[in-house]
Amino acid sequence: MKAIVQLDNLAIGYQLGKGQIKKIATAIQTELFAGELVCLLGPNGAGKSTLIRTLSGMQKPLEGRVLLQGQSIHQLNPRQLARQLSLVLTERVQTGMLSAYEVVALGRYPFTDWTGRLSAADHTIIAQSIEMAGATELASRVMTQLSDGERQKVMVARALAQEPEIMILDEVTAFLDLPRRVEIMQLLRELAHRTGKVILLSTHDMELALRHADRLWLLPKGGPLAVGAPEDLVLNGLFAQAFVSEGVHFDVLSGAFHTPKSAQNAVQLIGEGTAWQWTKRALERIDVEVAPDAPCRIELLADAGGSTWQWVVAEEGNRRVCHSIYELLQVVQAISNDTVLEMSNPKNEQDTHTWDH
Repeated sequence: MKAIVQLDNLAIGYQLGKGQIKKIATAIQTELFAGELVCLLGPNGAGKSTLIRTLSGMQKPLEGRVLLQGQSIHQLNPRQLARQLSLVLTERVQTGMLSAYEVVALGRYPFTDWTGRLSAADHTIIAQSIEMAGATELASRVMTQLSDGERQKVMVARALAQEPEIMILDEVTAFLDLPRRVEIMQLLRELAHRTGKVILLSTHDMELALRHADRLWLLPKGGPLAVGAPEDLVLNGLFAQAFVSEGVHFDVLSGAFHTPKSAQNAVQLIGEGTAWQWTKRALERIDVEVAPDAPCRIELLADAGGSTWQWVVAEEGNRRVCHSIYELLQVVQAISNDTVLEMSNPKNEQDTHTWDH
């Protein structure tokens, strides 16, 4: 694999004033390879933004070097750097009344003469970049009329128009809703693989990064930087360790983060499939553990088509049928609170016999 960027014994940090220096991470020795989507993850205050600024040439390293195509990135002049590296930041860029096409065209100015005139070849690259970013329908619209997700597509297209070797994006999904975050993450992965560019994304979307990144850069507070495939960092425990101080627990089996809770009660949950999984999630949300030997038993029954469910709750000889998870949770919470329930229900008894186990 071709290494585009090399971090050579890099130390990052910043000046505190009066000659004092705050070191965030040291002895960083790794590479970025062509055609990879790499996600930079870490808890707040770990130094992700400092690392991004150092890699993009906005801030000098305390020690070591950042090499881009074998050259020190901090020895390149702005024009040279802009031809090899593009940067998309979290902050909304003030674009006035420019159209999306005109904003993307700004990515070609490192390649134009002093007049800034765009050639036919430049316009071809602009159009291709807009298409690759999935922003063709946005090209003629004014930027102020676009949603946050649409604006981010345009900014990705502008970064592509620079034809860089590496694209660095800092928290570009921060203000997007979940569908748009998924869409942007999938887009970046496809772009990295299709164009052969390095795409480095700093993000707080940990679960999305686990699903889409080719490699992770994991920066815990105090370092060191850990690098590897998402699955490797999960299996060796480094992923969970990095976020211990954040007050969340990483579930290795589900690949999801949870707030640590100690379950106060337990139930048996009999069933299978998607409905069983979501029922289990709902019970855990109210601090109820699913255990095979619990005195309270919940049996999940589906109709013949598998599209509608009932939950039969049996506890100490009492029985009740629930027709939604919301109703089930009310019953389970009432049992947990030692509330006396009216469990017998002739109508529910009749309903239950018509369902398939």
